[in-house]
Amino acid sequence: MLDELELLKKDWQKREASLPKLSYEEIYPMIKKKSSSIVKWIFYISIIEFIFWAGVNIIFSGPETMEELKAMHIYKVVMALNVINYVIIFYFIYKFYTNYRKISFTDSSKNLMKAILKVKRTVTQYVWFNLIIFTISAIIYSYGVLLYTPEGQEIVTTASQDGKSVAFWALIIITSIAITGIVLFVIWLFYKLLYGILLKSLRKNYNELKRLEV
Repeated sequence: MLDELELLKKDWQKREASLPKLSYEEIYPMIKKKSSSIVKWIFYISIIEFIFWAGVNIIFSGPETMEELKAMHIYKVVMALNVINYVIIFYFIYKFYTNYRKISFTDSSKNLMKAILKVKRTVTQYVWFNLIIFTISAIIYSYGVLLYTPEGQEIVTTASQDGKSVAFWALIIITSIAITGIVLFVIWLFYKLLYGILLKSLRKNYNELKRLEV
């Protein structure tokens, strides 16, 4: 059995020796090109995502919606949050573009490795920002609906009259946290699938570059 293993090992070593070995100068440009393409797709996806959500926001921002926001006393807060949201998303799109440029014009594997890590960090920050914005929006809308809509006021008044206001608010808080948590998980899963595949490919490129540096 050992003799057979030794023969197989020697045969494999002979085959491996006969395979063409690529040099650093040949491998690095290929990794650089693949990495540049991946980051370019991240940049494109962020633009598509921005256009999609901006379109949804415009469609649902008619006069009736504005009046409802004013009636709930959250109009100014929502408008301010929208402005902050757009400004920061534009910043991330710009960062994705600059990351793409850096990777496209980097001149060494060390700089390319740094650029790849920066892309990963930027994507992570972008995902967290979107999750935080959704959470803040959910809190603001819940506040407006419960305290200023007729339906919300009726529920609060009924709970107060029955002497169950503490239990009512506890239930509201627990339910809100549960629903928000589920939606946040779905959003996180969406981003994990959307950007995760691209980041996984970048990680492979990074590990290959690290191996070349050794």
